[in-house]
Formats: sequence, C-alpha cells, structure tokens
Amino acid sequence: MSFKTDIEIAREAKKRPIQEIGAKLGISSDDLLPYGHDKAKVSQEFINSVQGNKNGKLILVTAINPTPAGEGKTTTTVGLGDGLCAIGKKAAICIREASLGPNFGMKGGAAGGGYAQIVPMEEMNLHFTGDFHAITAAHNLLTAMIDNHIYWGNELEIDERRITWRRVMDMNDRALRDTVVGLGGVANGFARQTGFDITVASEVMAILCLATDLADLQKRLGDMIVAYRRDRTPIYARDIKADGAMTVLLRDAMQPNLVQTLENNPAFVHGGPFANIAHGCNSVIATSTALKIADYVVTEAGFGADLGAEKFMNIKCRKAGLAPDCVVLVATIRAMKMNGGVAKADLGPENVDAVNDGCANLGRHIGNLKQFGVPVVVAINHFVTDTDAEVQAVKDYVASQGAEAILCQHWEKGSEGTKELATRVAEIADAGVSQFAPLYNDDMSLFDKIERVATAIYRADEVLADKKIRDQLRQWEEAGYGHLPVCMAKTQYSFSTDPNLRGAPTGHSVPIREVRLSAGAGFVVVICGEIMTMPGLPRTPAAENIRINEEGLVEGLF
Repeated sequence: MSFKTDIEIAREAKKRPIQEIGAKLGISSDDLLPYGHDKAKVSQEFINSVQGNKNGKLILVTAINPTPAGEGKTTTTVGLGDGLCAIGKKAAICIREASLGPNFGMKGGAAGGGYAQIVPMEEMNLHFTGDFHAITAAHNLLTAMIDNHIYWGNELEIDERRITWRRVMDMNDRALRDTVVGLGGVANGFARQTGFDITVASEVMAILCLATDLADLQKRLGDMIVAYRRDRTPIYARDIKADGAMTVLLRDAMQPNLVQTLENNPAFVHGGPFANIAHGCNSVIATSTALKIADYVVTEAGFGADLGAEKFMNIKCRKAGLAPDCVVLVATIRAMKMNGGVAKADLGPENVDAVNDGCANLGRHIGNLKQFGVPVVVAINHFVTDTDAEVQAVKDYVASQGAEAILCQHWEKGSEGTKELATRVAEIADAGVSQFAPLYNDDMSLFDKIERVATAIYRADEVLADKKIRDQLRQWEEAGYGHLPVCMAKTQYSFSTDPNLRGAPTGHSVPIREVRLSAGAGFVVVICGEIMTMPGLPRTPAAENIRINEEGLVEGLF
C-alpha cells in the first residue's frame, strides 16, 4: 500500500486566505500583519484588547519517550484541534516553530503529518516569518557588543576568562561547539575560547517564549548575565547597553504567527525551544492569547513527558499562571514494541507480548503526569500495521493504570479520526476536575529541585554533582536566584541519561555536567549526561535528499 508523503499532502491543501482564518477567532484583518496570503502575525494591539476575556480550556499534548518507530505528537496535536472543531467546538492550536537543524538533520519538521498537518508546510519548516533569524541576530549582536566593549578598553572590567555568553546559529554544526575567536592580531580583538549553541538553546529564545510584551521582553533581555568580573560580580546585558537594540530586532518576532490546518482551522505557531536542552514549549504570548479567543486550546510540549510536559508544568505554567485542564499522552503500538525489545526492522508482525513488555514506559509517564494533579487520556496514534489485539493490550494496560486510551486515526483520516478523542477530552476539560500544582515549590533549594525532578520524574536513585556545581548553585541562591525553577537538559530517549536505556529504568543516577544561570528567562539550566547544546548532523543527513525538482517545487522535507 502506498501513501502520499506529507509534503505531497500539504501541497494539495485548499488553503483559505489568512484573514478568513483570523475571523474564526474574532481577529479582524486590521489586526493581522500578513506574510503572503496564508500566514500572518497578530498585532500587540489586538492581544492587549482581549486581556479581559475569560480563559478557555487548556489541553496539553505530550508523549512517551521518542523512539525511531515514531510517536506523532505534533500530528496528534493538530488532529485533536481539528477534531474539536469538527464536533462543533471553537478551538485553536498552539505549537512551536521548526528549527533548521532537525529539518536538515534527521528529526524532520514540526508541522504534523499525513492529514493532520499545519500549512504552509514548506515555509513553516524553512524560514517561515523570520523569527528564528531575528533571535539569532539579536543573540549574536550581544556577543559582538561584548567583544567590542573589551576591544575599546573594557570599562566594565570584564574578566575575559569568565564570559558566559556564546554565539548561536540555527543549524547542526558540531565543529562549532568549541572555538577560538579573535585570532589574527590586534585589529581582531583578544583571542579567547568560546563556542556556538543551536539557536533554540539560546536564552533569547527562552525569553521570547516567556515574555508577555515588548517591555517585559526588554527587561528580561537586560537581566541576562553575560560575563563576570574578576571579583565574580555579574555583568548584565543592560550593562553592555544591548537590550534596547536586541528588542528592536525582536519587535516583529514577538508577535505570534497565525496559520491554518489542512482543514482550515486556526493555529498559532510561535517560538521553538527544544525540550531536551531548553523548556520545549511554544510562546506564552501565543498560548495566553489563544485562551482569550478560543474555548479550547490544544498545545504541545516537546519530546517525552519527562522533558516537555515536566517543563510545561514547572516552568511555563508557573511563570504564566496557566493550568492545564487535561493532558493527552501520545503513544504508538510500534513504540511499545520497541520499548519491549523489538528491533525497528521487526515491528510489522503482531507481537502482543512485546507490546505488554513495552507498556512500562507508558505507565511511568501516566503516573508522572498524575503527580501534577491533571487528568490523563492516552491517544494511540494508529499505524496500518497495528492489530486489534495489540491495540486492546494497550487499552487494557492503560485502564489498569487508572486512565483510558483512545485509538486515533488522524494521520489517515484527519478530524474524522479524532472525534472520539476530541469528545472525551472536551468532557474532561469541561468537568473542571484538574487540580494542577507544580512538582516543587519556589522556596526549595536549587539542588533540592533538581533532586525532586530526578527522583519523582526520572525515578533515579541519586543526583551526582561535584563540589564545584553545588557551590555554584549555592552562590546563585545567595545572589537571589534560589527561587527559580530548574530546566533539565537531558537525552530525550530515556528516563535516564543513557539514551539506550528504554522502558522504565530504575536504579540509575543522574550526573550533572554543568549548570547555567538563565537570569533573564528565569530558570537554571542543568546539563545532564552527554547532552549537547549544539547537535551534530547524522551520517546521512536529510539535507542530502532536499532539493528543488524540475517543476520548481521543494522535495525531501518531512
């Protein structure tokens, strides 16, 4: 059986003018800044005008740990949003923008798949409205101004050995992880060691996704710590006088992007931090605006629930005063088999025993999400190779965990394949049974917060951190940053820090390699295990198959 590719399906979409999509949510054409015919930014004036409205219901879509078999979290997010609209609900979708790194690497895009996609797919997965480029430019402007300040006399007495602000680019390039700049003589400044992170790991990205307006954005940018003096006192971005110009570069990027699904339903696509090295949620301004103008808002958090959902609850909801009414946990039969020990090449034949063996990973996520006081529904993202017995095995297992699982066929059928899920999710959200609370309190010590996540979510026995890291955390507490939440940077493939340890491992430790203070974003990044903030390309990158065909159309994006 042959299926159309995602890009082929997207290319056949019958898109409506973006003004019609905005009208569905009460956004007038005057409040839209169009980028072509099928995408637009929503004005700050409109956002300000709806702040007095009552909030709609917030639905979070998350997933089990990703496997090469695929889970389809964004696809399910889109399918559920379409499903809610199909049963007569006023719904909107909120997801993140795609990074060029995964697009040209191996993970692919971030627009959904099959008949549950957001369009325009090609633009969304490439330059879109230029937000990532603006973030990259703003970040690197600050870097240039730091080096320039040192070149012209270093009035702030920056210790060149303690510059913490690196450079970024929106591409996977392992050769830039550690670099030396300033070589070539006096005219090029002072030589020093530094490096690059991928743009989605930038604190500027995190700030854009957490700021409420331009004034808040500039304050947060100014609060960023970029270096230290010899006496260990911090240098802020505002000391470099970069916060104003950075805000100017980010003015348009701060406005949420409105696009549409294949079924012409509204979707906000804004911001794009990775969940394995940042907080993994779309922007607060997009989510909060959608809640003011839709009755149901479906959003996603990156990777598995141990990363994206944990950060959604402990960072985004805490910072923005949000609370989810229901959580949808996405799983596939194929992924259950892989967690049960089946190789990717052998996933086709029925194997109920492997499904049952792999359900431990799903069960761990269900239990973790319930710790936040939110009701959980499992969405089984259907593949054509799934058998009735395998699907029933997952349903039975989920029932034994005090939740329910619903088979979804949105990839193949669009909203027709998610009506059952949409109906149940709306019932739960409307019932008001969620008793959401973050996992830890602000007044816990930073290390205690790290331990809380490691033991309650990862089910680790201990956190391994040497004296240097513990002392650094204590210094930040003494400097007034102890109230901040922690943002764990960890492999997405496992509850542990070992990407090859699938299922629901216990008896493991969480080694901390480094901690970074994101004072502007308002969290402490905790880098665990071997996770990299600048990914590399795989042996055969997707870029090798991306091209313009004879008809002038893009091929190879997925």
